Amino acid sequence: MCFGCGVANPEGLHIRSFLKDSDGEIVAEWKPQKKYEAFTGVLNGGIIGTLLDCHCNWTAAYYLMKRAGESHPPCTVTAEYAIKLLRPTPTNDRVFLSARVVEITDDRATVEGTLSAAGKVCATCRGIFVAVKEGHPAYHRW
Repeated sequence: MCFGCGVANPEGLHIRSFLKDSDGEIVAEWKPQKKYEAFTGVLNGGIIGTLLDCHCNWTAAYYLMKRAGESHPPCTVTAEYAIKLLRPTPTNDRVFLSARVVEITDDRATVEGTLSAAGKVCATCRGIFVAVKEGHPAYHRW
């Protein structure tokens, strides 16, 4: 049901993140719709934050899975998150997300990400994402 990546959420953004190659980068492409504009031709800052938060969360989950030698990613939640909006993000074409882990332990990962459009970085972020266990309200809710 996650608004960012949940396939079961009909109103969601439906982000799909993928491992780019062996250098560790996780990437995604997403096409803005008019309903996500702050004003004509410019993507809403909250949507930018959601795109990066969800994409970075999946990056953390993937690398926590790899670190633990598991076959399925753990359920992860955002513990800390900061975003910098560097320039307006145009909505006339796809936006590109990129993220990589910069620190990792057994149950948490620090991830840095970027959102680019029209060949320019429009926003950056840094967040800490934590694997949660059964009993946590978000456990396997996305």
